[in-house]
Amino acid sequence: MTEFDPALGLKVRAARALGWASRRSGRGGGTTLPGRALLRLDPKAVVKLGRRLVRGTTIVSATNGKTTTASMIAAMLRADGRAPVHNRAGSNMAWGVATALLEQDGDEGLFEVDEAWLPRMVRELGPRLLVLGNLFRDQLDRYGELERLADEWAEMVADREGRTGLVLNADDPLIADLGRDAELRRRPEVTYFGIEDPAQALPALQHAHDAKHCRRCGAPYAYARAFVGHLGHYSCPNCGADRPAPDVVARSIELQGMRGARFALESPWGSANVTLPLPGLYNVYNALAALTAALRLGVPLEVAVEALARVEAAFGRVETIAVGERSLSILLIKNPAGANEVLRTLALEASGAGESGGGELDLWIALNDRIADGRDVSWIWDADFEMLARSIRRVTCAGTRAPEMALRLKYAGLPQERIVVREPIDESLDDALAAAPGRLFALPTYTALLELRTLLADRGLAKEYWA
Repeated sequence: MTEFDPALGLKVRAARALGWASRRSGRGGGTTLPGRALLRLDPKAVVKLGRRLVRGTTIVSATNGKTTTASMIAAMLRADGRAPVHNRAGSNMAWGVATALLEQDGDEGLFEVDEAWLPRMVRELGPRLLVLGNLFRDQLDRYGELERLADEWAEMVADREGRTGLVLNADDPLIADLGRDAELRRRPEVTYFGIEDPAQALPALQHAHDAKHCRRCGAPYAYARAFVGHLGHYSCPNCGADRPAPDVVARSIELQGMRGARFALESPWGSANVTLPLPGLYNVYNALAALTAALRLGVPLEVAVEALARVEAAFGRVETIAVGERSLSILLIKNPAGANEVLRTLALEASGAGESGGGELDLWIALNDRIADGRDVSWIWDADFEMLARSIRRVTCAGTRAPEMALRLKYAGLPQERIVVREPIDESLDDALAAAPGRLFALPTYTALLELRTLLADRGLAKEYWA
């Protein structure tokens, strides 16, 4: 790098030093500050540093699950003896990608990228593989309507036709539509994944059901079954734009609460019985996306499956941390669809199907409305907290919008005497832990998750999130 561009080399060293100083100071910013500084010094730094990745780059994006999916792919690549440059701490905008590029060495890139930043990062990195998991309603004050994002992604995919391979979720009509054109679908660069297990279908479409109308003709989709939000088996009765047959599928799915899941995998690369140590049907989708990507990248099936069985939760995504004699399980919530899957998993725990053995649950829910969360928190009224109301022993509501969270739970049917409102993150967590007889389930929004992880790291209970 410095041999061919001494000026960029100096800027990289300066940005690295700034990141080191920031981490030593304990003020945070270790995953973004170096990249921000480098991009100020050289706005084309991602393009230039990306050229070192001679084995190519894989980019992962989705509303829900991109951090976990990228972490799974990274584990599979490492198991195959490869060491990708990876923004593993989840900083997924341009500066997070820049930080990974300037601080890590390697000849292969793996980046999760924010939905709104995806077209720019694709232009700058020219990926060989693009993994697209889902599009859900999220942060409307920042992103706007789903259809606008879907249109931008469609333009991006069309621009990369013939140069970038696609791994697409067949069960999301907004994602599947990106590969629907006959000319594109005949090419080997498109691989679809999806779920083929009617037993996992919901009895009815959830209230948080986003993609209701066909992007081709505007007619309402007809659903034979739905699995997570609008992900499922659908068709357009007007123009025939139905769900494409997936190449990689999960069958015979067994959800085991917080213990994880099992399923039978079928793919063009072979079949396997998969053990997934992460809970929920949403993580089955993440695993399918990761397995499909890894297989496309040349990882042998048996290596990928074995790596998946050992995968650890990504930062803040179903981590369990020991706090004295108690266990703190952290499950990020940030939009209706994602929150519903967390609630669905906890309902399994309460029913006795998970590792907790059943019974009432203790929760700590931290609802923030900072910029990274989205100022509009009305999404909590579309999440189905009702499914868990009878299973909660006590819930502590924290964060900048704690009173509104408490009101939502009251309307969900939770008795008021079981709801505690205490806004400060540290004080409310200590109060909830002291009151919980065993395991406490923490459900923070994004910035509350950062506060929680910093608090736990300061207490020596967890690593810094950039470590």
